[in-house]
Amino acid sequence: MKKTTYALLASLFCATCFSLSIRISAAAPVPGSPNIIFIMADDLGYGDLGCYGQELIQTPHIDKLAKEGLRFTQCYAGSTVCAPSRSVLMTGQHTGHTTVRGNFGKGGVRGLGGGSGRVPLNKNDITVAEVLKQVGYVTGMTGKWGLGEPGTAGEPNSQGFDEWFGYLNQRRAHTYYPTFIWRNRERVPLEGNTGKEKTQYTHDMFTEFALEFVRKYHEKPFFLYMPYCIPHAKYEIPSTEPYSDRPWKKDEKVHAAMVTRMDRDIGSLMALLKELKIDQNTIVFFCSDNGAARRWEGRFDSSGELRGHKRDMYEGGIRTPMIARWPSRIKAGSESDLVWYFADVLPTLAELAGATAPTGIDGVSVAPALLGNQQNLAERFLYWEFFEGGFKQAVRWGDWKSVVKKPGQGKMELFDLSEDIGETQDVAADHPDIVARINDYLKISRTESEAFPTKKK
Repeated sequence: MKKTTYALLASLFCATCFSLSIRISAAAPVPGSPNIIFIMADDLGYGDLGCYGQELIQTPHIDKLAKEGLRFTQCYAGSTVCAPSRSVLMTGQHTGHTTVRGNFGKGGVRGLGGGSGRVPLNKNDITVAEVLKQVGYVTGMTGKWGLGEPGTAGEPNSQGFDEWFGYLNQRRAHTYYPTFIWRNRERVPLEGNTGKEKTQYTHDMFTEFALEFVRKYHEKPFFLYMPYCIPHAKYEIPSTEPYSDRPWKKDEKVHAAMVTRMDRDIGSLMALLKELKIDQNTIVFFCSDNGAARRWEGRFDSSGELRGHKRDMYEGGIRTPMIARWPSRIKAGSESDLVWYFADVLPTLAELAGATAPTGIDGVSVAPALLGNQQNLAERFLYWEFFEGGFKQAVRWGDWKSVVKKPGQGKMELFDLSEDIGETQDVAADHPDIVARINDYLKISRTESEAFPTKKK
């Protein structure tokens, strides 16, 4: 990393030391509360990691997380695209209830990336960070936010984060060499990226911020949310090593190099936890915000055996890798087929931290499963809705998965995932009772949103 990057980050931490001490909740931490690090890749496919079947892209450190922790095989993102998935993660409400249900909505504000309709979280939303602050956690974030433009109630500092560094607007996050970035409410110019210069690669800056945050606050319980931008396009990276000599297309080399670069940096973070002797009492999660943007069929097969990709309601659009590592509490090398999703993250982290989750959310705590206990959630419904290209819905109920592309007009597709993980056989005609039960649920699954209306007024 360039010296200018180190200097910038050092100045950021010095400048915020006093203000951070004021904003931190005065609540006393629960004895033994774990540090929590939640790492989320952007557009990483279910099959992009070695521990999920990848054979070409090198991910030794993430694979080690799985070897030393718990690997989930049936975990789902909050949505099939960026902003709503993050909204579900932060609020514990699925896309039929959460505030941000799409990348663009009706009304909203004009974003820094130029597009209108950016709907922010509102002041009544309660986020994971706010819940953890109530029990004394220092809260930090670095990477891509996507839930509030400058001056809105959705800014990270207004939603429970003591300290954050990254992109507010997801469209601006498409470049890894922007001319400015955000540190709390301050717009910070990146002089190394002006003109033809491209010397400040934001992914590297986010990693350094994360390392410094952990160094600074390792003696307190902390929550660090790391929504990395990698491997989202555009495909920019300082080096395509170790794939430069492969007989691949340029974008293929960059995609693979991005994933491996992120893996390298996660290795650095894990080494720091051991150096600071907080490894045993830190739980680290790793996942993706939605399915693979490109399937890369014949090269990486990023969706694995799943159907579809980002923007689809099929498994390839919403199923995510999910790994959890906590050496003192989670059994190494374990695996779980528990069906859960981003709405469950808030109540899960609340239980682990000794906090109280808000009432009226859609998620449930999966802490029992994390800690190796039996947990049966087979009878509950998981719900998604998506607005781009027409309103669509999806439901997971036990082994059943339904996709409705034109609610109220089109028929429901039904798949038995226990027999057909690739969703190749629509069995709705053979199971009218299941279709009827899911249709009954769909009638009560959501509330109408002014920002994301399903009906024309």
